[in-house]
Amino acid sequence: MADRLARSTSPYLRQHAGNPVDWWEWGPDALAEARRRDVPLLVSIGYASCHWCHVMAHESFEDPEVAAVMNRGFVNVKVDREERPDLDAAYMAATQAMTGQGGWPMTVFATPDGDPFFCGTYFPPVPVAGRPSFRQVLDALSRTWRERRDEVRAGAAELLAAVGGAAGPADGSPPRDPGEAGRPGDPAADAVSPALDLAAVVRVGDLALTALADAYDAEHGGFGGAPKFPPSPLLEWLLRRAARTGDERALAMAGATLTAMARGGMADQVGGGFARYSVDATWTVPHFEKMLEDNAMLLRVYTHWWRLTGSDLARRVVEGTAEHLLRDLRTPEGGFASSLDADTAGVEGATYVWTPAELTAVLGPEDGAWAADVLGVTPEGTFEAGASVLTLRSGPDPREEVRFERVRRALLRARAARPQPHRDDKVVAAWNGLAVAALAEAGAVLGRREWVAAAHDAAELLHRVHTLRGGDGLTRLARTSRDGAVGTAPGVLADYAAVAEGWLVLGGVTGDGRWTARGSALLDTVLARFRAPGHGFRATADDQTDPVVGRLTGGPDVADGPSPNAGAAAAGALLTRAALTGSATDRQVAELALADPLSIAHRHPRAVGWALAVAEAVLDGPREVAVVGRADDPGRVALVRTAVRATAPGLVLAQGDPDEVAGSADAVGLLRDRPLVGGRAAAYVCRGFVCDRPTTDPAELRASLA
Repeated sequence: MADRLARSTSPYLRQHAGNPVDWWEWGPDALAEARRRDVPLLVSIGYASCHWCHVMAHESFEDPEVAAVMNRGFVNVKVDREERPDLDAAYMAATQAMTGQGGWPMTVFATPDGDPFFCGTYFPPVPVAGRPSFRQVLDALSRTWRERRDEVRAGAAELLAAVGGAAGPADGSPPRDPGEAGRPGDPAADAVSPALDLAAVVRVGDLALTALADAYDAEHGGFGGAPKFPPSPLLEWLLRRAARTGDERALAMAGATLTAMARGGMADQVGGGFARYSVDATWTVPHFEKMLEDNAMLLRVYTHWWRLTGSDLARRVVEGTAEHLLRDLRTPEGGFASSLDADTAGVEGATYVWTPAELTAVLGPEDGAWAADVLGVTPEGTFEAGASVLTLRSGPDPREEVRFERVRRALLRARAARPQPHRDDKVVAAWNGLAVAALAEAGAVLGRREWVAAAHDAAELLHRVHTLRGGDGLTRLARTSRDGAVGTAPGVLADYAAVAEGWLVLGGVTGDGRWTARGSALLDTVLARFRAPGHGFRATADDQTDPVVGRLTGGPDVADGPSPNAGAAAAGALLTRAALTGSATDRQVAELALADPLSIAHRHPRAVGWALAVAEAVLDGPREVAVVGRADDPGRVALVRTAVRATAPGLVLAQGDPDEVAGSADAVGLLRDRPLVGGRAAAYVCRGFVCDRPTTDPAELRASLA
């Protein structure tokens, strides 16, 4: 049996390389083999840190008898959803349409052309609670394919028709209602389509906040009930709205949610960073996998919360999350790995939970008892087998900060000696783009040069390994790499948007115009290859769309997941470039791309938080700040520090030496014709390239940006 997965750049696929299942990677060869053998495809989709993916693998894919049935009746295809988000989204739409729910592992049976006819998620090895065993499903579908082929193909065609326009989020976010966007007679839809009317956008934001308040959990923070995911895009909107308008209700909902997450068990109180979600409504017990995209987003959101409020808790979270990224997820090549597994040696959370006796063994009786009280470790336990997830419901007392830090580091050292969860060390372009933006901005705001340097290293890896020049002269992105070797999956819109945003942020905080130019090149590709009919964006490039994905995917999806919706993210990046260059086209495309998500914001604000956040930047200008002076001029440094700490939503920063700008054909327009003032470094604050009087005084700059 050919071992086709052993050389994959996906650690998830490599985990299955030794299975007795004759796995194929997704591609034309697998489909051709299914046609040759005249058998269906069995497409199994998951990811490396997925707990139930491991369970199904151990129960079924490692069982020789089950594998024999799979090999005899199907061409078996293993897909890493993080490597192929387009394929995952397409088959998830089919799974949700057929079953009313979705999740991973996702198990899809499809014709040799890839059209799904039966979908599910986890199947147990034996029948449980009315759910058939995996073996029963295999036998039934293989027999149906042989004996009732016409019915199978008719069912596949019916499913294709059902999902052609209904793709939506699979992470618990409220679904997009395809009938709402642009519905005749809907005042919100009419107000924002086909072009943004700023007064109407203000009204949509007001309606969205009222709708969001209905879902707000005033007791525990967050929105809705269990499970609770960190609503990062939504929190970014609330913080931007509070910064722009002084809206106390928006700030209160954001602050209470950020506080609850930071003090709960989803936050790693010892090592920093966050688990993927909380299984309960109180943020106590997490699902322990730790994902780069979540932590990059939360690092940026907590930085903005600190910038707006000066919260000590926010700063603690920023420092801990950045420490987690650099310590646990950084790869030797300078990028950031995708995730840490939820399981340790098959036991979920084993690395992270504690008993009172374990605390005493590490810290001694006095500190052990104190830590148990501060970190919520009880004799009964809050997790399994009498162990507790660490929480920080109050404190520590400011007078105990030194003691707390000593205890935290001792527990971290002890935890490092335990067995550790598996790390999925593939580098995903989009998530590394999020990390570049977050680390560059947090480092600039808090004066942590090592974070900015880490952002630079990750940006260099993305440029060196993930970019190439296409035959059409456009800059193209590969989605993944591992150990410095590029993967085969092409970049999707989320990759282009997030990497472009990261590079533009890095160029702004460092003054290195190469990153601004590189980010701009990616946005050229977005405009050339990702525009959809109407005024949205496609998830995949028009010349790189998998035929199966094309048949299963309808119009552009507008909903956020754990990270921003790709179309809204692209709109935000284009808005930034418009502020740097004065491009009316970029501005127009960005505003029009917000029309569809804003048209449902009054009903489903939780689904379109990032579009609302970008809209706040539109309403604020966004503010454009050009700082000129020599790179080593303390005056320039002070003005830049003031600018990056300003709370203006979506503020765009450019900095440079006027002499170098004058001699460069590539310098951004925002910096052109901005002289020093009296020979001193100066800051120009503009909206739409219309600028206030320049200032050399950081205090005056701070006041103008308030």
